[in-house]
Amino acid sequence: MSDLPDTTPVPVTDDRVWVDGCFDFSHHGHAGAMLQAKQLGKYLVVGIHSDEEITANKGPTVMNLKERVSAVDACKWSDLSVPYAPYVTQIPWLNHFGCQYVVHGDDVTTDADGNDCYRLVKAEDRFKIVKRTPGISTTDLVGRMLLCTKQHYIKSITSLIETDEETMQRFAMYATNSTGLAPGSVVWTYEPTKTPGIRELVAGIDPDEEQRVIYVDGGFDLFSSGQIEFLRLVVEAEKQNHPSRPPPYVIAGIHDDYTINRQKGLNYPIMNSLERSLCVLQCRYVNAVILDAPFSPSKEFLKTIATNIDAEVQAVYHGPTAFMPSEGDPYADAKAMGIFFEVKEHEFSGVNAGTIVERIVAARERFEERQRKKGVKADYEVKMSHD
Repeated sequence: MSDLPDTTPVPVTDDRVWVDGCFDFSHHGHAGAMLQAKQLGKYLVVGIHSDEEITANKGPTVMNLKERVSAVDACKWSDLSVPYAPYVTQIPWLNHFGCQYVVHGDDVTTDADGNDCYRLVKAEDRFKIVKRTPGISTTDLVGRMLLCTKQHYIKSITSLIETDEETMQRFAMYATNSTGLAPGSVVWTYEPTKTPGIRELVAGIDPDEEQRVIYVDGGFDLFSSGQIEFLRLVVEAEKQNHPSRPPPYVIAGIHDDYTINRQKGLNYPIMNSLERSLCVLQCRYVNAVILDAPFSPSKEFLKTIATNIDAEVQAVYHGPTAFMPSEGDPYADAKAMGIFFEVKEHEFSGVNAGTIVERIVAARERFEERQRKKGVKADYEVKMSHD
């Protein structure tokens, strides 16, 4: 068993909840597990397994521990991340962090020996089950990279939200605040051929008069530590530069699947617009999202945002970006308006969808073997869940 951290123990209470996992490159299934766990309590402790334990029990990780911790810390429903949590959940760890219950999806997870990872807490009646998020997993995403598929693309995320009740409910869930129980983030969609141009799909908290409104945009594919750190640094820059103001109101524009594919080619984005939007929506550094945002945030588009929320966009942030001259600069208008700011290189600057795919391809044989074993393991786990 992993040694307990050298921190002060916390009294065990029913409103402190534990959830654990690999959290290998962020997807909305991870966020969904944390959201449902948070809804069962008031304080969520998230255990994160080490690279070594995951390799021994499941196969190689795509992201290292530091990158995975970054993703967990960015989730607005996570209150405390605990690296090096044991792969088989241990009662002493729950007690140390004051958690009465462990929360997990309605599937069975096994260790290298084929035993239930939650057998110890189940035996003590300290285990609660929530619904597993369907249709998304790290294994699915690795498969898309290895097979170079595009079948996951979505023609219109707005139409999907408005015609599929389950999708609308999921967006509303992920738009909740840090409690997971009350409205929080706003979801808009951009419709350039209609008036007013931006339409609200999910209501939330609008910016107050004192908040600076900030715009960022991108594909946010595989929502990695590179993108997360960029968003965190945007918020930090605003706090440092405007200390007398409340934290900024950050609006994230998310490009559709086909816009990204035109720019990046191959089978990018690996995640479709539904998956990418939910990843951004669960992030604590974002207050609102605009679906189907244009590749270039023009002056007219920024004015449309201002009209919609009755507040001017006061800054547009982006990371260092090199564009071919023939394509033009998508941030030319923001620069001309004097509101463009660049976030400099940081610890995770090199981590993006492209580098994640490179990691998979470079170790293709290992990951294909992981996929094969995962399939066999999944069949066994399904059988266990029905026994």
